[in-house]
Amino acid sequence: MTISADIKEFFCINRDCIDYGKRGQGNIVVYDRYGTSKRRLLKCKTCNIRFSERRNSFFFGLHTEETKVRDVIGYMLKGKSVREAATIVGIDKDTVLRIWKRFIAYCEESMEGFLSDFNLRLEDLIRLLYERGEVSKKVRRYDIS
Repeated sequence: MTISADIKEFFCINRDCIDYGKRGQGNIVVYDRYGTSKRRLLKCKTCNIRFSERRNSFFFGLHTEETKVRDVIGYMLKGKSVREAATIVGIDKDTVLRIWKRFIAYCEESMEGFLSDFNLRLEDLIRLLYERGEVSKKVRRYDIS
């Protein structure tokens, strides 16, 4: 399954490149396609490095179909057990456990980066969201019961 992001959303992953981290510079092009799902192999025209379109995503390195990974995470968030999620999705329970652990680590890493970028503590962010009423709105909108 191909990630449907526009090519302008990607950026160079080479830290030594002058266009590193800059989106929409026009330096990223589709170099080739690979695999059974024909994923895009991207290239930075500035430094000539090539990388997968999944490189900076949660799905990079996973061999399980993206839809199944999303289903596993959804079922686990709804409170299903590892075995239940594995049976429903049709994959091995060890695969479900690996996906879940990776998801938790990805969330923790993303949150740590976000908090450090804005110089916040998690407690302050939660308090702010509750004060503004954002948490209760989001919980009602994404009720997963």
